[in-house]
Amino acid sequence: MAIRIFETDPDARPKQTFSDDTVGRFHGGKQVDNLPVALSEWRVTTGDPEVADAIAQLMGGTPVETDSTSENFIEILTTQDKVKVVLSGPDAISSDLKLWNGSALIHHCDGVEFLSPDEDRGKPCRCPQLMEDRKAAAKAKRGPSPSIAVTFRLAEDYDLGLFRFQTGSWKLAEVLHEVENALDRVGAEALAELSLELVEYTTKKGRDVSYRKPVIRVLKLWSDAIAEPKF
Repeated sequence: MAIRIFETDPDARPKQTFSDDTVGRFHGGKQVDNLPVALSEWRVTTGDPEVADAIAQLMGGTPVETDSTSENFIEILTTQDKVKVVLSGPDAISSDLKLWNGSALIHHCDGVEFLSPDEDRGKPCRCPQLMEDRKAAAKAKRGPSPSIAVTFRLAEDYDLGLFRFQTGSWKLAEVLHEVENALDRVGAEALAELSLELVEYTTKKGRDVSYRKPVIRVLKLWSDAIAEPKF
């Protein structure tokens, strides 16, 4: 279930977050000198040298061991901004809204009701109804931001294992219900494309703006795709 941007189903509840049994993570950015930097191609991290080598062969780049203290300590800066993936269904996507104060989670909801702590679960969170108002509140540090996680397999190496992509993109949050509806229509494992799409425009004041946004495109039934010579 996507973030409840539009109150169309009073009984809707977000799905449980999946257990993290992934072999690697996909990222649209990285930290440089403790500052976030957006990337134009996918960055992949893993703790498994064999997975790192497989990613490099499929997507370009060179596995590099990092000094990070996290569990995923091999990094590959790929040369690809899109990748074909296999999604199990709507349950491959988890989303909610979170506001952090340092390492403390101080607001956790689905846009309509609190999801935690237990004593507040189910109570109205009083977040604004409109997306733009939610974004403004989050920018002012007065409201939560999206927390979206997607688990998938690589279409070109299905048996390599599950990967995870986590993002706080408002652009993806706005259309996440469309992705889940498309997965519902497929009704089984689906071939999809996960990309970092370039967005360029000029503001009314004449300023050129350029950035990358994560995009999920559901393409077709996976069983149909593997029956074709090349998907």
